[in-house]
Amino acid sequence: MFSQEERCIYRNNQLVEVICQLRFPTILSIAAREPADFQDAIRGVFPRYQLRQDQIPAKVTAVPGQQPKIEPQKPVTNHQFSTADGRFRINLTQDFISLTCSRYTRWEEFAKMMDKPLASFIKLYQPAYFERVGLRYLNAFSRRDLDLEDTPWKEMLEPAYLGLLASEDVPERAFTRCTQDVDAAIPGGCRMKLHVGPGLLKRGSDDSDKEVKLIFDLDVSMSGNVPVNMAAASMQTVHTQAGSIFRDAVTDTLHDAMEPER
Repeated sequence: MFSQEERCIYRNNQLVEVICQLRFPTILSIAAREPADFQDAIRGVFPRYQLRQDQIPAKVTAVPGQQPKIEPQKPVTNHQFSTADGRFRINLTQDFISLTCSRYTRWEEFAKMMDKPLASFIKLYQPAYFERVGLRYLNAFSRRDLDLEDTPWKEMLEPAYLGLLASEDVPERAFTRCTQDVDAAIPGGCRMKLHVGPGLLKRGSDDSDKEVKLIFDLDVSMSGNVPVNMAAASMQTVHTQAGSIFRDAVTDTLHDAMEPER
C-alpha cells in the first residue's frame, strides 16, 4: 500500500483542508494569559486574531450497577491567528499548536508557513517534548470538477480502499452508504487513520452543495515522546508516508484528471 512512484504536485488537487498538529504536555500559562509575545512574533504573517472557547464533550465514566457518571468539562481556550486572506491559520491551545490551510498547493509552502510559529512557540513556551505529530489531508473528489461525471468511484480509487464499492456485482447506485475506516500501524513509527466513502461536503453553515463527493480523509501521525528538535523531521516523515499512501490509492484515471506536474 506504499507507492514508490515519484511525488507529484497536482494543478487540480481536490484538497479541502490540510492540518498539521503538534500535541504537547499541557502548558497552563497558554490558557491563563493572552499570548501577546507569541502574537508579536508571528503577526507580520498572521495579523488576524480571534479568541474561541471550544466546548469539550462531557466525560462519561461507567460505574458498575449504577448510572454512568457524566462529568462536564471546562471549555478550552483556543487562540487563532490567520493570514490576511484567511488561507492559513495557526491555532494555539494549552495542549497543541496547529497549522491549517484551506487552499493547499505544495508541501514546501505549507511547511515554511509553520517554521516561524513553531520556532516562536518552542522559544517562548519550551515544551518538554511533543506527544503527537500529525498531518491530515482531507480530500473530496468531485466528479464534476474533475470532468469525470460518468466515471464510477471504482475507476478512481484502487479496490483495497473502496471495500464493497469496488464490487463488480453490485452497482454503485445500490448503496445508500458505504464507507471504510482504518486505524493501523505503518512503517516509520507512524500510524494511519483513514476514512473513505461517498458523502456530502458541508462548509460551516453552508449546505448548498448537493454533489456527492468521494471523501478521502487521511491522517498520519507519530506518537510518543518526540524530542522538540526532531519536530521538523517528524513532520517530514508523516508527509512522506501520507504521500505514498495517497499515490497508491488513486488510479491512473484520477491521477490524470488532477493534472499532475513534476
